[in-house]
Amino acid sequence: MVKTTKRENYAVIGLGQFGRSICQSLVEANQEVMAIDIDEDAVNEFTNIVTRAVIADCQDEDALKDLSIGSFDHVFVAIGSNIQASIMATLLSKELGAKDVICKAENDSHARVLEKIGADQIVQPERDMARRIVFHKLQPNIVNYLILNEKVTLAEVKVDNPTFVGKTLAELALRNKYHVNVIAIAREGKVNTSPLASDEIELNDLISVVGNTADVEKFNGDANP
Repeated sequence: MVKTTKRENYAVIGLGQFGRSICQSLVEANQEVMAIDIDEDAVNEFTNIVTRAVIADCQDEDALKDLSIGSFDHVFVAIGSNIQASIMATLLSKELGAKDVICKAENDSHARVLEKIGADQIVQPERDMARRIVFHKLQPNIVNYLILNEKVTLAEVKVDNPTFVGKTLAELALRNKYHVNVIAIAREGKVNTSPLASDEIELNDLISVVGNTADVEKFNGDANP
């Protein structure tokens, strides 16, 4: 995992599989992490891993207030099947001043409620993973990608089409033809993060583009006929 130079503090509420993964990834990124769960055994597992591990009921406003939950840069509500606890933890975190609350949702109805009460970001891991698997199977020449929302995708597309080779970005007119923006070109391990209109494309270049998912798929189809 790439380590960030900016150190921030995170609270992770709920130490199920998702919450554990979040904690471990944040610790690997050298971030300050407070792990919270009502289950003593789950908390004890993380005592020597995170910055601080606390046994607390996330539905208890006084408990979250005592933990200064509103002072954290980011709060992950990673509670699984207990939807009531997830909703209360999210609501209380926002009411206590948390600026960025990221929540796990079990389903679309749960997600809608979390959105209504102020969650800043909502993830549905199982659904999102299924989408990623299907997207990769349908678009195998897209090396890496990130679905930014329901409509927009950032993708790294490998160029196999010889008609693209030797042409500049201006000549390919990707923005006009495909409605995608080129944000980087990778070649032989080197990455050009400020591509110019005059930059030429070579075979097997990895072009990072962002745009509507359908437009990205169309560009990928033409880049890899």
